[in-house]
Amino acid sequence: MQSTIWADDLALQAKRGPVYGPVNLDIGTGVTVLCGPSGSGRTSALLTLAGRMKQSSGSVEVLGHSLPRGARRVQKRTSIAGFDGIDSLEESVSVGAAVRERQSWISPWWAFVKTPTQAQFAAVAAPIFGSAPLPSTNDTIWDLTELQALLLRITLAMLSKPDVLFVDQIEQLHEAASRRVLWECLDAIAARGTVVIVAATAGEPELWTTLRATPTVISISEDF
Repeated sequence: MQSTIWADDLALQAKRGPVYGPVNLDIGTGVTVLCGPSGSGRTSALLTLAGRMKQSSGSVEVLGHSLPRGARRVQKRTSIAGFDGIDSLEESVSVGAAVRERQSWISPWWAFVKTPTQAQFAAVAAPIFGSAPLPSTNDTIWDLTELQALLLRITLAMLSKPDVLFVDQIEQLHEAASRRVLWECLDAIAARGTVVIVAATAGEPELWTTLRATPTVISISEDF
């Protein structure tokens, strides 16, 4: 199996001490979960693998590109969702406006991008939302449920058709029923060919068993 992500002694140091690492990774396809407690460097590790943060030491290749030298190439082929302060949504705007803004960002500079109709939104969002209620394009972000808001962020991330999707902090969904829908969503995305890398405090093997999902689990507390 060809590696999508490969890392050897990858580490990040800050003025106050180590953020993560050293870590070794060999990730192929499907869903991979980086598990570790708060403060273990999960978010920073994901941002490094996504080409958005530079490591202090070690070697890493993502989609055949060495980081940090190939960061721009990696950024073009990956997307991130659920990262607080990075892809957070403005709560006062509508769903349609959020989609239009994201579509404008990834379209050629000369393209005129309209706010999507409900049918156009459903065409891209329904495969992501799965069994979750699909919001209207006229709904305001602050009126969405916790699950709908995160699924919308994932929908926006998937508009660029990335080869790898990074999702941070599964536990930002506090209800187990919501996380079940999210795991179904991520498993479906992986089944369609996108590699999914997720950060979580802990795995949910009982839930995965009921979903017949088999993510690869990497424990940060042991490997970082």
